[in-house]
Amino acid sequence: MELVKNIFFNTDKLIENTIVKISYTGKLFQEDSEEVFIHYGFGPNWDNLNEIKMEKTELGFQAEIELISSECLNLCFRNSNNEWDNNDSQNYTFDIEKQEELALVVKEDTSIATPRRLRKTYLWSKKIRLAVYKIITYLPKIISGNYKRKVNNDNND
Repeated sequence: MELVKNIFFNTDKLIENTIVKISYTGKLFQEDSEEVFIHYGFGPNWDNLNEIKMEKTELGFQAEIELISSECLNLCFRNSNNEWDNNDSQNYTFDIEKQEELALVVKEDTSIATPRRLRKTYLWSKKIRLAVYKIITYLPKIISGNYKRKVNNDNND
């Protein structure tokens, strides 16, 4: 995705059918506008045209929008005085990527109802504790030479 100086997304890729958070710190924010609206549409013809009020924060104006299946997202901004930031009449345009059909990562249910993951973690922690205990208990004895092995007294000679 091409970086734009005063527009930030909460993700590195815009992917169709996802919700994205947009932060704007451009001309209208720098001029201390009280209200800023994001005017956006999809594709080269600005399909599904919409405009929503952005929330003013210390980090800029922010809004969340849902990305639909389209080739690009077009943006421009306006304040309550009808002053526009439209990238010098070029508008801000960002490519939208298609959602992958086959996921490479299998998502597992991680709710309380799945004790399998907890059980594996518990067993590994027990094994690690036992190994640490044996090292702490027997290593000093082996180093000092005070360790004696039990001798099997079952000699039937």
